[in-house]
Parts: sequence; structure tokens; C-alpha cells
Amino acid sequence: MSDAAKKRADYEDLYSIPENARGEIVDGELVVTPRPSRQHTFTCSALDKEIGPPYQMGRGGGPGGWIIIVEPEISLRGDIFVPDLAGWKKERFPYSEETNWISVPPDWVCEVLSPNTFRLDRTKKMAVYAQHGVGHIWLLDPVAEMVEVFRLESGRWLLLGVFAENDRMQAEPFGEIEIALSDLWLRP
Repeated sequence: MSDAAKKRADYEDLYSIPENARGEIVDGELVVTPRPSRQHTFTCSALDKEIGPPYQMGRGGGPGGWIIIVEPEISLRGDIFVPDLAGWKKERFPYSEETNWISVPPDWVCEVLSPNTFRLDRTKKMAVYAQHGVGHIWLLDPVAEMVEVFRLESGRWLLLGVFAENDRMQAEPFGEIEIALSDLWLRP
């Protein structure tokens, strides 16, 4: 079947995936991946514990003013993304919508890279996030123990920094706190 003849996936197609999988719609295509590994999930959970208290709740001297959500469904013109973490400034967050997904692009997205998703995260998803004005993206690689921090400028991603292993990181848009990267990696 030619690409032109393929049916564009829609939200109803997400109901057909197995319970032990994760589904997204990217460029009209249903993308099904296995649930993340424990290493992936640990990294995501650890980062949420670092930025959530100061930025969502204003604890520990943090500024507050953010809504941070783990694995939200985000609809961007028919595509459905489920980033590992996403954050909205409170004044931009839609507190009530009639759909399960969130229709407002986040201000920050974090994708934890895995062997099954790293190409998709780095190519198609980053491009769509840029098209919709997501201001910042962090790519975390728990295997390589690296974080890449990007800011959107003039519609293109600008790499602000790469941090690795045991570095201590202060990075946009959460530059008021310092994150010890060693706390993000699942190590024996």
C-alpha cells in the first residue's frame, strides 16, 4: 500500500493497543512501543522529584508557578504525544477540558531516551514540538547517563548544554535549582 493510501490514525486507534504498551500518534501514524524499562522509569521519577517540589509547589525556595505532569497525553493538531514529563506555566495550563488529552503545548518537555524511542524522540517529535512552540526540551539518556538541554529560538533547537554522569546541572527553564545527575541514574 502506498503512503498516500494509508489511513491516518486517530484517537480511537489508541484503544486497540495492548495494555502493556504505550501508544502515540506521530505524523498521523500509530506508534506502539513497550512500556519503559525500570531504568527509564527510575530516571523519569527521580527528575520529577527534583523539579516538582520547587517548581510546582514552591518548596525548598523554588519559585512555583508550574504544572508538571508525568506522561501526559498532549494533542498537537491531531498528533497525540506522551512525553515522559511535561511542564506548563500555570497561567497557560488548561485546568478543564472535555477531552482526556491536553490541547495546549507545554512550555517544557522531557523525553527519557530508550532503544525503542530515541530516533522518534530526536527527529519527528522534536520537530513537532518546535512547530508548536514548546520552549524547552530535555533529552535524558539513562544508559549513557547524559542530559541534553535545548531551547527553541527562531523555530530551531539551540543546544544549551550537555551534562553527564555525576555533573551538577543548572539548566533552563529550571535554572534556579541545581540537580545532581548522579541522583537520576539507577545504579547498584
